[in-house]
Amino acid sequence: MSSARAKVTAARISIAMASGLAALKLATGLATGSMAVLSSAIDSLLDILMSGVNLFAISRAVQPADKCHPFGHGKYETLATIIQSMVIAASGGWIIYESVHRLMEGPELVHLNQGIIVLVISAIASWWVSRYLRRVAKKTDSSALEADSLHFSMDVYTNSALIVGLVVISFVNITWLDPALSILVALYILFEAVRLVRHGLRDVLDEELPEPIRREITDLIDAHRKILLDYHNLRTRRAGSQKIIDFHLTVCKHLSVEEAHAIADHLEKRIQEDIPGADVTIHIDPCQQENCPGMEACPADKTRLEDHILEETHKQKETP
Repeated sequence: MSSARAKVTAARISIAMASGLAALKLATGLATGSMAVLSSAIDSLLDILMSGVNLFAISRAVQPADKCHPFGHGKYETLATIIQSMVIAASGGWIIYESVHRLMEGPELVHLNQGIIVLVISAIASWWVSRYLRRVAKKTDSSALEADSLHFSMDVYTNSALIVGLVVISFVNITWLDPALSILVALYILFEAVRLVRHGLRDVLDEELPEPIRREITDLIDAHRKILLDYHNLRTRRAGSQKIIDFHLTVCKHLSVEEAHAIADHLEKRIQEDIPGADVTIHIDPCQQENCPGMEACPADKTRLEDHILEETHKQKETP
């Protein structure tokens, strides 16, 4: 399955699962009067919205570059991540408001066993979806699916906490514990929302790629030191699953245009093979050494192209 198809399939599964859980928890929450179950139901309703946003964003992000979007559509995923964080924050605020209101009035809870069973089912289902989305997000490097995976992971932790709370209430009848636990859940939701905002803003503000990826890029360049003199001005940024990379290569000024292009083209392909989603642009700079002795006498011994690199260039020309 291709990366684009895998992401779209994962987004559809997320919508289907969120829809089923939301309907089940909403009906149970209304029947039991439990704010804990209702807050979890609201969270699942938001999961439907967020998964829908993800599906749209991913469907757009996988579209190829066009005249109006020469760098592609990868930031649709970033936009989906930011929208998720804003809606999640709003849901956390609503849960806190409603929980405080119920604490003041005094909640009335019935049929708690039904609420406990529903939350157990929800926790198990959310755990499975979270693991699936995380696996696909890691494989495709999708920030939108990663955010969705984190949201379902949050459901697992919050539902587990609520289950414990409802079990305690069923034995000792401390009804205020239900809205109190809901407030704790809401605070955790707000914390996750802030984290998602920061994650999305890094892409919007064109922050550098993480250091491990930058190190991988420099290691790949250094591995080709036999055919280049130096490199500089390495710049990186992310647009959804796309990693945009550009830098300058310094090569011998006596190389032909074809030879210099072959070096850049070969290096671009190696980086793209090792770093999924890489979009590489290389600018060629000639060596500025004064009194250049020429290619054959160059003390750096980095000016002679390896034969297989030029062969790759010739094969590309021959391929229709």
